[in-house]
Amino acid sequence: MTSNLYSHPLFTKRSEYLSRDAQVSLSYQRARLMMQTYNLSATDVQYCSARFWAMMSDPICSLDIAMFTILAAHIGLTIGTLSRHLKKRPDFRPLVDRLLRFDTVGIYLLTERGHGLDAFNIETTATKTADGYILHTPREEAAKFMPASTPVFGIPKVALVMARLIVNQEDRGCRFFVVPVCTEREMYHGVESIRLPPRSGTGPLDFSITRFNQVHLPLSALVADDIYDLSRPSKPLEAWWNEIWRIQLGTMAVPGPWVSAIKAVAYIGGRYSMHRCLLGKKQEPVPILSFRTQQWPVLHATAVGLVMSNWFPKAVKFAMADVKDHHVRHAMAVIIKATVCRHFQRCVPEVAERCGAQGTFEQNYMAKIENDGKGVIIAEGDVLTLCIRLFSELLQKRYTVPLPDSNESLLSRHASALLDENTQLLESLACQPRSDAFNSLILPQSQHVIEAMGHALAYSSAVQSGLPRPVLDVYECAVIRQDPAWYSEQAGISRMDQRIREDKAVSSMLPHLPTYLSQLDIDKYVSAPIVSDLAWKSYLNGLSVYKGTAVPESTQFQAHL
Repeated sequence: MTSNLYSHPLFTKRSEYLSRDAQVSLSYQRARLMMQTYNLSATDVQYCSARFWAMMSDPICSLDIAMFTILAAHIGLTIGTLSRHLKKRPDFRPLVDRLLRFDTVGIYLLTERGHGLDAFNIETTATKTADGYILHTPREEAAKFMPASTPVFGIPKVALVMARLIVNQEDRGCRFFVVPVCTEREMYHGVESIRLPPRSGTGPLDFSITRFNQVHLPLSALVADDIYDLSRPSKPLEAWWNEIWRIQLGTMAVPGPWVSAIKAVAYIGGRYSMHRCLLGKKQEPVPILSFRTQQWPVLHATAVGLVMSNWFPKAVKFAMADVKDHHVRHAMAVIIKATVCRHFQRCVPEVAERCGAQGTFEQNYMAKIENDGKGVIIAEGDVLTLCIRLFSELLQKRYTVPLPDSNESLLSRHASALLDENTQLLESLACQPRSDAFNSLILPQSQHVIEAMGHALAYSSAVQSGLPRPVLDVYECAVIRQDPAWYSEQAGISRMDQRIREDKAVSSMLPHLPTYLSQLDIDKYVSAPIVSDLAWKSYLNGLSVYKGTAVPESTQFQAHL
């Protein structure tokens, strides 16, 4: 499914002209429009249908990350968590229907101010009473951190709140509870929302700290098939992972907009570099793209955009349809997120810097999307922490992730070699995963190896899909840049040979850059005025012009003795 939302008035409106709260309001309006456009069913969400993935990877999401943040929690986490209980809990159906219509916004209150990645040890309590539960925040550190819970923007909100179930003074483990947070005008009794200051340079949202003061909940608030089964799970950690099962799918969904963002940045930087000129030796205009220092960032981002947009949907399809082991599915989610997000972090600043002062302004997209990107690194699990857990499990051989044959490419050889090298290191150390040696020598390699696996998979997919050789070569060179020592020591490509290899790749891709920029298929979503002189002049005409009639007094310029 494709949408034409890029031409809708809500998306053509330039948010940089609006106040901060007006921008937040616009993001909520856009989120409602997205829900109306894609018209998802509970089944679509529960089983992550093609329509669900089309929505989460719609390029329009990369234009408003605040909107995407709303939708990721609302659809992926809130509706997703409730969806699998509908058969046995038909009483949830009216709420889910309101959420699907976006009459109510769903938020997901898991982590606490004092327990970020350590969410298994949250402190919020839901104490059983004769007729329900009392939800309470015992201390400041136990307040739920960040999800947008304010009543400021005229829409009711309901939360899935994770709390420790207390029955007869006994901790029965962590469970989710449905908690009404606010009407369209005010908070519900006992629920407090403290609005946080904005994150610097990002699309604003009403991020908040949420706490509960002896809030009474009915028995039906417990998110479970059987609301009377309050037994303590025999394996609390395993039960907790089962409760937050949508997080794993969210890990795979959140990189979607960043693939589109990489493509947008490549397109903006490429078009700008083609028309931006300086005067050469003969006082004739020379495009800045004629310099190798400008060519590499643009070609790098273009190659990454083409390779990632080819790989991402295939990797998602493989994880959702072809993988039976949920551990491997989660492993693929981590590999996808780590690979896309780190590519994004390398490409975007590099291109933005080569666009000079204009690259720092909000209307030209790059500076703002770079700051927004920092949030997704943490969303649905911090990238580094996810890599640490996955890498540890792979080294302990709890399961395996299928990789391309090591003879298929340099990148697949690199990934396999790094895995083997660290497996042998672990065996030689004869240490436990939580030992000092493991912490010092193994864990620092986690992200590097997981990324290498993603590079190998993405490159293999690109080759199979027939992406042009120049694009493949530039992508390969970009990956080699991340570990030049290995390619020198193990692949026999010296530093000078790496430089020559890169030069050939750039020279091969550069003549076809206009074609490759078109193949990014992102131009309809780009509104940055620096893509052309015409676009810039049009944008300039819409800016405020200050004029006056004041005349300086001549005495202002006379020297005072």
